[in-house]
Amino acid sequence: MKIRDASHIWFLELSMSASIQTQNKMTPPTPKKTQFDNFVWIDICQPSQENLDQIAKEYQLDYFQIKDSLERGHLPKFEKQPNYNFLILRAFTPRMASKATTINELSHKIAFFYNGHKIITVHRSPFAFLETVKKDHKTPEAILIYLIHKMVETYQVPLNDLDEKIIQIEKTIFLQDYSRISLEELYFLKAQTRITKKLLQIFQNVIHQLEVSESSKTALQDIKDKLLSLLLNYDEVLENANNLLNTYLSVNAQKSNDVMKLLTIFSAFFLPLTFIAGIYGMNFENMPELQWPLGYFMTLGVMVVIALVIYFWFKRKRIL
Repeated sequence: MKIRDASHIWFLELSMSASIQTQNKMTPPTPKKTQFDNFVWIDICQPSQENLDQIAKEYQLDYFQIKDSLERGHLPKFEKQPNYNFLILRAFTPRMASKATTINELSHKIAFFYNGHKIITVHRSPFAFLETVKKDHKTPEAILIYLIHKMVETYQVPLNDLDEKIIQIEKTIFLQDYSRISLEELYFLKAQTRITKKLLQIFQNVIHQLEVSESSKTALQDIKDKLLSLLLNYDEVLENANNLLNTYLSVNAQKSNDVMKLLTIFSAFFLPLTFIAGIYGMNFENMPELQWPLGYFMTLGVMVVIALVIYFWFKRKRIL
């Protein structure tokens, strides 16, 4: 009886613990509010609809823009409102899967609502650079420029990785065993480069729409220059990826051609020899050569002569 009671108590404790954990998971995260000298920064990670509804009501934000900030895979955009500006940008994901080929897999979104008195950031995934913002920024615009700069920097690491992969694949194809490289690997390499480049192009178009004060124009121009440099580099990597894919297909086709060439050479040697062996293998009674004492050796001699003629002909035509 005591064992039953103990088991019952243990089961109740386990059930209560599981219930508390479930409630904690369902509890929406609390927005992080940071007070600066002249403005406030509200950061919302993994937002719930309740969080955003409350923020929208408190700061009079547009419903459709709140909806855009929650939508997965939304592309970068900029909208100007009478009381604030709305901006969506995408930063490259810190851990890219080897077979990632969609915008959601390659990047994560941050939505910005900002004016001269406050800045609100909304995002689903955590970013390390959001935790390192110093409190010496004087305006929301300064934080915005800082965060955009950090988001642009996230595209540098995958650029280096993709470039390094291309170099390693080139070495493997030309200096080692090309069969170690799969066509699937080259496809994902090309797809990731192409999608990231298109994402950067949209990123650049949105940045060109931004309007900042005179004090921030130099910093914004630095971001534009960095984006241009990244786009040129990604364009070069994409071209290298295309050339690498074509090279792989060419090498693969060349290897197949070499095999077919070898089989053709063997066929050229053995076709006439097989023809002669087939004739004398019929064993008709009226074949006088079958009765010759030296018929077997003469036939072998003819075969050797034919093989030598074919060999020297191939040598003359530089086929061998």
